[in-house]
Amino acid sequence: MVEEIVEKKISRKKSRLLIPQHLSEIPFSKEGRCTIGISELDRVLGGGFVKGSLILLGGDPGIGKSTLMLQISGLVAGLGRKVFYVNGEESAYQIRMRAERLGIDGTGIDVLSSTELESVFECAEENKPDFMIIDSIQTIYKSQLTSAPGSVAQVRECGADLMRFAKETSITIVIIGHVTKYGVIAGPKTLEHIVDTVLYFEGDKNQQYRIIRAIKNRFGSTNEIGVFEMTESGLKEVINPSNLFISDSKNSGSAIISIIEGSRPLLVEVQALTSPTFFNYPQRVATGIDYKRLSLLLAVLERRVGISVYGFDCFVNVVGGIKVFETSSDLGIILAIASSIKNKPIEKGTITIGEVGLGGEVRPVYGIVSRLKEAENMGFKTAIIPRKHSSLKNIKMDIIGVDDAREAVRITLGDKKQG
Repeated sequence: MVEEIVEKKISRKKSRLLIPQHLSEIPFSKEGRCTIGISELDRVLGGGFVKGSLILLGGDPGIGKSTLMLQISGLVAGLGRKVFYVNGEESAYQIRMRAERLGIDGTGIDVLSSTELESVFECAEENKPDFMIIDSIQTIYKSQLTSAPGSVAQVRECGADLMRFAKETSITIVIIGHVTKYGVIAGPKTLEHIVDTVLYFEGDKNQQYRIIRAIKNRFGSTNEIGVFEMTESGLKEVINPSNLFISDSKNSGSAIISIIEGSRPLLVEVQALTSPTFFNYPQRVATGIDYKRLSLLLAVLERRVGISVYGFDCFVNVVGGIKVFETSSDLGIILAIASSIKNKPIEKGTITIGEVGLGGEVRPVYGIVSRLKEAENMGFKTAIIPRKHSSLKNIKMDIIGVDDAREAVRITLGDKKQG
């Protein structure tokens, strides 16, 4: 049961009635976006921060959300814009300590350590900032509500008030949100519906790489990702992330695949490890790919390719913490598992692209040219792709077209390649 406060509505006078505007008469300017200079983040946002937008950034504790926001504050202030940093979890001195570590002098950044929403709005109206950060929404409360900060009512009402304030004042507001143990932003789902953009900061806090992914974006694509590296001096963008997710490993069970995140092709390494099982039911462990998809591909490998997998425990991992949702990775996963079972490594410099159907056929995928161009730039020499794509031009790689998974396994792991 959640208590709801009923407020008395004041009747509006006729002179204050809102008058609708013609769409063609609404002023528009392409300068409504603010690019801050971090290309990875600007691309995820669709070209930069939109004036008057409300952005929700979620992530695990200690992942680097506050560090990223302070770095963005320094860059925005460096562009001559005023920043208002509302901190409800730490003291102003702690913010200054982090700024010193990141090399941010703090000019143009006003810090307020408060958790009362009404006080935040009063200070913001006086300072008139261009950019505002709320850290975090779970600590902010509205005094008119009797529930505790972080409750469903408080998070929902504070989020709605922040949205109205952003639209009325044209201030870009970023609110930081904690996530639950299930990996979703704490609080009501209504909060994600209210805001304009929802960003997730992903990655293992014990590792150095972080990924920003847009789950919702009213001003751009939701398929883009930004890759960052956590260093002693803060987060640094990674311009060519394909170098992070592939290695020079010559071991069996390793295959290089290509996925597309938004407009960017990425080369990712898939590793498979198989070992004889001592149980009636072999283990199936998938990290970075869908478990049901792995079960499907193992069945195809058993029935269509003729490689027995029932007597093996199978472990599949996508290197670097990347989560692969594309079916274009099917062929690479099958080849990695077959390579592990046969204990034969896939030849270095080979990339595999293709969706595998239940009949074992290798189906075409979208964006094949951009995928191959990225592989070519990374120095790959051979590409195993669906035969329908094998007549591509302007590709300097050795293109090998295959019709089914059995042929791909024979060509890749056989004694001699056949085109």
